Amino acid sequence: MRAEGQANIERIEAALQLVRMSLDWERALRRLDELNARVEDPTLWDNPKEAEKIMRERRVLESGVGTVREISSEMADAIEFIEMGEAEGDDDIVEDGHASLQKLADRADADKVQALLAGEADGYDTYIEIHAGAGGTESQDWAEMLQRMYSRWAEKRGYKVEMVDYHAGDQAGIKSATMLVKGENAYGYAKTESGVHRLVRISPYDSAAKRHTSFSSVWVYPVIDDDFEVDINEGDLKIDTYRASGAGGQHVNTTDSAVRITHQPTGIVVASQNDRSQHKNRATAMNMLKARLYEKEMAEREAAAGSEYESKTEIGWGHQIRSYVLQPYQMVKDLRTGTTSSSPGNVLDGDIDEFISAALAQRVTGEKVDVEDVE
Repeated sequence: MRAEGQANIERIEAALQLVRMSLDWERALRRLDELNARVEDPTLWDNPKEAEKIMRERRVLESGVGTVREISSEMADAIEFIEMGEAEGDDDIVEDGHASLQKLADRADADKVQALLAGEADGYDTYIEIHAGAGGTESQDWAEMLQRMYSRWAEKRGYKVEMVDYHAGDQAGIKSATMLVKGENAYGYAKTESGVHRLVRISPYDSAAKRHTSFSSVWVYPVIDDDFEVDINEGDLKIDTYRASGAGGQHVNTTDSAVRITHQPTGIVVASQNDRSQHKNRATAMNMLKARLYEKEMAEREAAAGSEYESKTEIGWGHQIRSYVLQPYQMVKDLRTGTTSSSPGNVLDGDIDEFISAALAQRVTGEKVDVEDVE
């Protein structure tokens, strides 16, 4: 078999292995058998909400398991086709077999990403919340760079982006911002970005042109619907109203329309100032709080189930998940994925798809890049 054919086989096998790991293959097969048996039970729909949950989980598992089996079968057929052509000395058959392997490898790579988005909330819209760390203007500028990066990434994928909360920096950048990203699998794609992001660069705000390190934290959590039950005790909430900031016309700084809610048992704080109505902002903030609590609950369930992957829910400033080095001519290198972008004048713009795709794979494989030495 030619080298290109062997390379495609290796691509397919690597993709299938990643899908099996993401599904926890043996457990997925057992669980699918259990769900198929539940579906046969005539009393299933006595509880419609539970039935819908079971059917949704079954569809996800059927899709993943079916993809692996189908691609494996087609790969075996293509290999047999090539071997038959080589044995008969028929170059046309061999070429057709290699063309089939090439198409199958491309499909396996595409299906691999979809299989990684198999979490119960991966298909939902998402909030992306960004906070500048200590460091004043430097960190606030870095936070705004991240906000632009995620906005452009979302728009490039055809997602709709809405700014829910925004606090401008003192001189440049932002102190914090919360974006609502609407689109298929928005949460699944973006969730691996949760964590503390570090930037190392020659500061444009330092007349001595010294190298600075800046930090910003990113929270990603899903927009949940009524199918997800989250209990919130009103007595645990501290609700503050304040005057909105940023663009918005005469109304913005004249009424206390913005709402901030603090969930005192967990310390989670959410805020909304996107709407002119305090009532609507409160409803939005409550939805954000439910989403944050649900995301926290998901992480706790994974930890209780013995997940081998470290939870990213509790993010402290010492919890570093991604580092970037901004080199001369605006070349950015992501030290976790090794991805490099060289787009003069467009910091971090253009290669975010590669950044996030690599992070999705690393969520399953657990691979990390050493980010301690950034010199």
